[in-house]
Amino acid sequence: MLTFRPATVEDIPLLRELAADIWQRCYKEMLAPAQIDYMLKWMYGVEKIRAEIVAGMGWEVLELEGELIGYLSAEYGADVKLHKLYLRPEQQGRGFAQQSLAHVMELARTRGAAPVILNVNKHNMRAIRAYERAGFSVVDAVVNDIGGGYVMDDFIMARVITPETLPQTSTAFGG
Repeated sequence: MLTFRPATVEDIPLLRELAADIWQRCYKEMLAPAQIDYMLKWMYGVEKIRAEIVAGMGWEVLELEGELIGYLSAEYGADVKLHKLYLRPEQQGRGFAQQSLAHVMELARTRGAAPVILNVNKHNMRAIRAYERAGFSVVDAVVNDIGGGYVMDDFIMARVITPETLPQTSTAFGG
């Protein structure tokens, strides 16, 4: 059963190790190795993750039968910004992304937030299809300069949260 556990500062080394493994394997066809390295240092520095956890950003560890298989992070306010949702490649295609999205949507609903918004690399067709299956749609496209001569070329996707649109299984998987 997939479970979600709030990440703590003690989890930072595990989060960094997991991010490096996932990014190196999943983005190698979309981004140059130098950009992957740059983005890992920029997004997953120890102090950056620590500051986000301490500030209350919703970092969570995804575990399957005690094994760390992924992570997510989201900001919960009037709307929800899903910053990260990553799974080990061998765990993709097994419904865990859909369960994770349902978990985030349920948390958004309980906090009275709507919509859930996320950015996704325009070339990440597998993720785009997963988000579309979960009811997200493209609402904009952006190119953001992230420094180092690199950009993030993303779609912005959103889904409005209403009681009628929530998956019926949102809490049936340990969320």
